[in-house]
Amino acid sequence: MSELQVEHVNVYYGTNHVLKDISMAIAPNTVTALIGPSGCGKSTFLRLFNRMNDLIDDFRYDGRILLQGQNIYASDVAVEELRKRVGMVFQRPNPFPKSIYDNVTYGLLLQGVRDRAVLDHAVEHSLRQAALWDEVKGDLRKSALALSGGQQQRLCIARVLAVAPHILLMDEPASALDPISTAKIEELIHELKQQYTILIVTHNMQQAGRVSDKTGFFNYGQLIEYDDTRTIFTQPHHEQTQNYITGRFG
Repeated sequence: MSELQVEHVNVYYGTNHVLKDISMAIAPNTVTALIGPSGCGKSTFLRLFNRMNDLIDDFRYDGRILLQGQNIYASDVAVEELRKRVGMVFQRPNPFPKSIYDNVTYGLLLQGVRDRAVLDHAVEHSLRQAALWDEVKGDLRKSALALSGGQQQRLCIARVLAVAPHILLMDEPASALDPISTAKIEELIHELKQQYTILIVTHNMQQAGRVSDKTGFFNYGQLIEYDDTRTIFTQPHHEQTQNYITGRFG
């Protein structure tokens, strides 16, 4: 069964038709890379899954997106509850100007969790999942802003994991990082897919090839091709995909 099912989705900003009749099935515990030139709609598509586009003026949507069989755009869906299930990691690290500990527990405190033992466990567990615990365990009261860029991004991943989501959305999570930090984030993605279903937007073809099981190629608001990553990069079925992968445009 698919974790996520996208059925004939269209997105409009005012009169601008941004995404055109997108359908896609995403299996659990997989990494799906979304690739394509700037402005092709892939980040808009990613933000559909936690309904962040709802915050944009003139956003309109039709079609269906099912998360574990539930239509996430149904009128009875509580958006805040949805966003606990679907976590988001942004392009640039965005830690809060608080301690490492307070960053990780932020979402849990919002949910009303006050038990110190529960919070302590969540901090250690989430930081271990984000491959950061060993680097910061002796200094959890240090400001998150004192961490390196790569550490900050892994802290932001830990902050998302602390509220136990099902889905992880990553919008170019390594584009602002140095090569060593990027490698750590990619290694982390491999480990996290054992427990989570991950969608990642990336402009980096090599990164898409390294981290993903499936790849969707977008252009001009259309999903041109969606297949196993190996197939997309070695034997694409569409000329547009071939041209993009080989650098002829984009």
